[in-house]
Amino acid sequence: MLRIAIQKSGRLHDDSIGLLKDAGIGFSNGYGRLRTESYNFPLEIFFLRDDDIPEYVADGVADIGIVGENIVLEKGKRVETVSRLGFGKCRLSIAVPKNIDYLPGKTLEGSRIATSYPNILSKYLKEKGIQATLHDISGSVEIAPSIGLADAICDLVSSGSTLMMNGLKEVETILKSEAILIAAPQLNAAKQGILEQLNFRFDALLRAKSHKYILMNAPNQNIPQIIELLPGMRSPTVLPLAESGWSSIHTVVSESEFWSIIEQLKAAGAEGILVTSIEKMIL
Repeated sequence: MLRIAIQKSGRLHDDSIGLLKDAGIGFSNGYGRLRTESYNFPLEIFFLRDDDIPEYVADGVADIGIVGENIVLEKGKRVETVSRLGFGKCRLSIAVPKNIDYLPGKTLEGSRIATSYPNILSKYLKEKGIQATLHDISGSVEIAPSIGLADAICDLVSSGSTLMMNGLKEVETILKSEAILIAAPQLNAAKQGILEQLNFRFDALLRAKSHKYILMNAPNQNIPQIIELLPGMRSPTVLPLAESGWSSIHTVVSESEFWSIIEQLKAAGAEGILVTSIEKMIL
């Protein structure tokens, strides 16, 4: 049985639960439970504090874990990144009071910076050749400048609304982070096999989220031109319509590519274009 650690609460909890269940992993996650087992897949699930997950995986208490990349880098534990999971995206940034005229490389020199990520920040400042005093605090980092504890902060940012509410502005991004799947080094063959099965399911879900299934109608004489425009998987499916001289074209494309060619498809004679989501995508 493979043991996975996920957040028991916090910003990655719901998405981690959703990913497992969308991957067909059935389990009970009642309120207050710290561990549970899947009833249809060889997986035991631990619900832990996000800060503890890298250590549990590195020590072999858990075999794999879902955690923010920022936590993995801050803790510096010996774990392997299996895959990036596409949710929980944020950035670790430096912010200063809005009334400060910020000068890169100068404003932070000799300053006091409050952060929950002293290791990542120390490395960044060293690379930039900046001397600063770090205050390692947990929680409510944004309040530090207003109470005189620090001149700047370094913290996770998603929308930036919390910074604005506390009279701060984002001035430098140190790291872009998202949820990742990590594993303990040198899993045995049996556990490695289960991990590959699980990651196969995750890949199918994540690939589907970034692709769309599209259908369109077009005059038969325009089909070669339209197919030339489509960047989809191999050759699209072409089916004749009841109306003579017309066909329906079906294919899968990445969402970003589709939006970049939509006008070209219309100009090439495509009509009635439908775009639908894909639940799972297996190559």
